[in-house]
Amino acid sequence: MMEQPQHPFGSNLVNLADARLGAEAIFATDDFFAPKERMLNPEPAVFIPGKYDEHGKWMDGWESRRKRTEGHDYCVVKLGLPGSIAGFDIDTSHFTGNFPPAASIEACWTDGVPGRDTEWSEIAPATSLKGNAHHFVPVTDERAWTHLRLNIYPDGGIARLRAYGRVVVDWAQFDRKQLVDLAAIEYGGRAIACSDQHYGSPMKILYPGRGADMGDGWETRRRREPGNDWAIFALGHRGHIRRIEIDTAHFKGNYPDRCSIQAADVTGGTDESLITQSMFWRTLLPEQKLEMDRPHVFHKEVVDLGIITHIRLNIIPDGGVSRMRLLGELV
Repeated sequence: MMEQPQHPFGSNLVNLADARLGAEAIFATDDFFAPKERMLNPEPAVFIPGKYDEHGKWMDGWESRRKRTEGHDYCVVKLGLPGSIAGFDIDTSHFTGNFPPAASIEACWTDGVPGRDTEWSEIAPATSLKGNAHHFVPVTDERAWTHLRLNIYPDGGIARLRAYGRVVVDWAQFDRKQLVDLAAIEYGGRAIACSDQHYGSPMKILYPGRGADMGDGWETRRRREPGNDWAIFALGHRGHIRRIEIDTAHFKGNYPDRCSIQAADVTGGTDESLITQSMFWRTLLPEQKLEMDRPHVFHKEVVDLGIITHIRLNIIPDGGVSRMRLLGELV
């Protein structure tokens, strides 16, 4: 498996084109050699020597046939969550003699399926591509979108398309008294920084549902020095936390022994400055004992801190967490 380079757009962004968030490839002019849906697979693309199907060599991505007419191929993608995009990763991993020479990306906002009258805006101009490579393309347009149209010139294969950005939420639809998971990805929650993410990013613990396996969570290396590991998160909206859930699903010999959570109502500063600030935040959840492979629900243990915007999850001393939920009321 190829080593996956870190995109340059910021560690606190979400891949809005992630199939785990509901992203779908809803149309392609052609996907004869490899189906469009594979392009949104969250796992890195793989190459399997000697594997063929009825259409030819099996490829892990979207691949159209060789175009023998005018024009170019394209694929329409419904984002898993609406949001603004900071940049793309157009990944041609393992496509060597069959990658497109160039690609561009357009976007639109629509409540339904894009049609003939849909107005598309080009947010990533035509960019030259290389084979078996990641192409990081920045976006300066800060508007929010629901759909993308990936154009490839004239044909070929794309292993993965990642659209890194921030979720946009219509908070007017929520009842202010209902409990909402304010840390959830779908409500704009995001990971900002962590002490270690050797086996998995802390962003994963904000994803919907329960973890699929031990790789679907945040896990640190084995700590060989004093202290503990930690991760800082921004809530999607200011709120008053009432219940906290920490799930260690699939983590059995490597779950944290204990955890605690600190929190603050942050104004000003930068994401980087929060690392220092967080050491002195107040305690939202005092240190709690954890067990392997199970959800832990804390209600009475949660300290009433009033309004907060950010939290710091401390895992003691190290290990893996599958999911975290912070249920609270909007403020």
